[in-house]
Amino acid sequence: MKKILLLLAVAISSISCSNAQKKEFSKTTLESIVITSEGKKITFKELLETYKGKTLLVEVWASWCGDCVKAAPLINELQAKNPDVSYAFISLDKSMEKWKAGVEKHQMKGDHYWLNDPEGMKGTFGQSIDLDWIPRYMVINKEGAIVIYRATETDFDKINTTLNTLK
Repeated sequence: MKKILLLLAVAISSISCSNAQKKEFSKTTLESIVITSEGKKITFKELLETYKGKTLLVEVWASWCGDCVKAAPLINELQAKNPDVSYAFISLDKSMEKWKAGVEKHQMKGDHYWLNDPEGMKGTFGQSIDLDWIPRYMVINKEGAIVIYRATETDFDKINTTLNTLK
């Protein structure tokens, strides 16, 4: 019986650790390259530095992702409720053309970046942020700390509440 309880405790502990809230990005994440809408290659660290002193919501998405498309109107509502927040969208689209067409089609307002990684979610950046679903949202406060590390399209109430506390 003690062995069963011990195994149960270890299992619960490892599950809760895998969903742990991270407070900062790994070196691998910060060194990942994204491409700006102007075609310039920058690191994720440089992307974050662009928003220093501002609250930032990052969405990882793709134009081929049905859940991402369904969430686009929710993002628009969130932006209307939180106009002082900066929004950065990182696309996992397979080509620059599909990425830019998706941004235009879904009228996404904010700054746009493309992750040119043929492995997409399973690539270096995706692995470094524990990407297991898109759309994926992260909220970074004005000091650069991660406030929400993992949120999906079902977490908009949580995201909105968090953004309101950061004003």
